[in-house]
Amino acid sequence: MKVDGGVGFELDTVGVQAQELEEMGYSGIMTAETAHDPFFPLLVAAQNTQKVELITSIAVAFARTPMILANIGHDLNAYSKGRFVLGLGSQIRPHITKRFSMPWSSPAARMREYILAMRAIWSNWHTGTPLEFTGKFYTHTLMTPMFTPTDTSYGAPKVFLAAVGPRMTEVAGEVADGMIVHAFTTEAYLRETTLPALERGFAAAGKKREDFEISYPAFVVTGNTEEEMAAAELATCKQIAFYGSTPAYKAVLDSIGAGELQGALNTMSKQGRWDEMGTLITPDLLKEFAVVGEPGSIAGQIKARYGDLVDRTSAAYANIPKSDRIKIISELSVS
Repeated sequence: MKVDGGVGFELDTVGVQAQELEEMGYSGIMTAETAHDPFFPLLVAAQNTQKVELITSIAVAFARTPMILANIGHDLNAYSKGRFVLGLGSQIRPHITKRFSMPWSSPAARMREYILAMRAIWSNWHTGTPLEFTGKFYTHTLMTPMFTPTDTSYGAPKVFLAAVGPRMTEVAGEVADGMIVHAFTTEAYLRETTLPALERGFAAAGKKREDFEISYPAFVVTGNTEEEMAAAELATCKQIAFYGSTPAYKAVLDSIGAGELQGALNTMSKQGRWDEMGTLITPDLLKEFAVVGEPGSIAGQIKARYGDLVDRTSAAYANIPKSDRIKIISELSVS
């Protein structure tokens, strides 16, 4: 199993962080699109590393056009000598329409076309195929030599797609190279909903499971003292409650018979009772979403629960010493 780690957004420190993660044995370095651009740190990371993959987890697709991300993806992949992975997500309607002022409709169908449009653009740049992409949402039919990249030795980047619902998961299986599972998931949901949806996508594209990577950023509650464990548990319960308040994620709670909790969490979120929401996550619920235990047990638990399901993880356990993290990475990396 590959293990990925994250870097921050302070560009003057990213290089050192990236070097350290590579030296520790991480397979990939990830960034997320929150308050900062997700691509700039990966450019700095590419300058300071040699082997690790460089992954956006995620960049918001619908905030940009396929041509813009095709350019960014090409440039980062070329500069990093084939190490860039373009991880995409749809975000939700209010952010796309009110924050980015971009169109929103039929997110799964739009995402499918978005990725296919990028692939058409890359095919034009890398193999000379005429650019004649005409879809319902995107049209790309113009490309001249002045706007065609020439540094094409490393080809197009891999594309990973973040998904929760079955339809977007099917799209990931059909047109992407990998899927980024949402941290808010359960083993039951992965087995009963995610994998069957991926298989439908594979069938539509004539693909096999071995041609595809599944990345799962598992919640981890660990520490070397009671105080560290308590702090990690509190923070994780709050995060699980935050995600659980989202109506679109109710099916995940349904997978463990806790669907009624979604309404309560949603009501509390609208009342601004963020800290109190975490108290609704019982120890049993916590264990459905998170791996809980001392550092020495974490790798074994992740393998036991998810070893036959996922290919890589970006489990968060930054609160424990570097030596413990290196040991977990080493144990997970052994098949």
